[in-house]
Amino acid sequence: MLPSLDSLRCFAEAARLLNFRSAARAVALTPAALGQRIRQLEQQVGQPLFHRTTRRVVLTQAGLQLLPYAERALVSADDCLRAGRGEVGPAPLEITLGTRHELGMSWILPTLPRVRAAHPGLTVHLYFGSGADLLIRARTLEIDCAIGSMRLTDPKLDSVRLHREEYVFVASPKLLEENPLRSREQSRDHVLVDIHPQLPLFGYWRDATGGGDRLQFRRVLRMGTIEAIRAVVLAGEGVAVLPLYLVAPDLRASRLTRLFPGVKPISDWFRLIFRVDDPRRSVYESLARTLLEVPLK
Repeated sequence: MLPSLDSLRCFAEAARLLNFRSAARAVALTPAALGQRIRQLEQQVGQPLFHRTTRRVVLTQAGLQLLPYAERALVSADDCLRAGRGEVGPAPLEITLGTRHELGMSWILPTLPRVRAAHPGLTVHLYFGSGADLLIRARTLEIDCAIGSMRLTDPKLDSVRLHREEYVFVASPKLLEENPLRSREQSRDHVLVDIHPQLPLFGYWRDATGGGDRLQFRRVLRMGTIEAIRAVVLAGEGVAVLPLYLVAPDLRASRLTRLFPGVKPISDWFRLIFRVDDPRRSVYESLARTLLEVPLK
């Protein structure tokens, strides 16, 4: 059993004053009650803590060794109460946040100074990976949390919504000059660029009202990451559905053009993802509120 804080406090006062009667007054106990608590502590330690005579009280070697640790325990106990009352600064905390490379570089990394200012004591490390990889690592606690628009089907994972993610179907103007894309028949002359065979990005356009399966492409090119898809499309080597935040500068600069502007692709949400049983949920919710203050870019 651990010693009680009352016993440690009685011991520390007796060691400071070297007088049991004075120590009893300091802790608002009778001398008998103080002596009982010190005897309980001595029983737990297994050795006497004081040499007592009718004329004086002195610490034994065991008492001398125990004293600094007892004082430290009492200070820590007081700090526990003060922390619970919000009277001390935030406890240092480190988390590893996983994200896709392009989102991390364009939005999360520039937001970290704001995060540090809003959450002193919180250190955020970054891990870059793909969607499936991030979910697996969050589930196994290889990373603490992740940001992405991945759909959650794992009951061990929970999330907090961040920004809405809008999508656009785009191509380079140069490509469209050579091969227009306004109909199903013309789509057979084009290459669709996506992440993997399930076409997760094109699905946002295909499943939208007015989208459907009316387009049949010459072939599908898989690039694995969104930034790589964007590079391929800018080079005029294919068409793709991409996040609006990522290609908005390209659209404004006419480096890319919207395809089928009458079809509004389905939107999704960026989420801050973490384990259901993670006791730091309040930290993630507070972090999410700070991230929501910064627009996607």
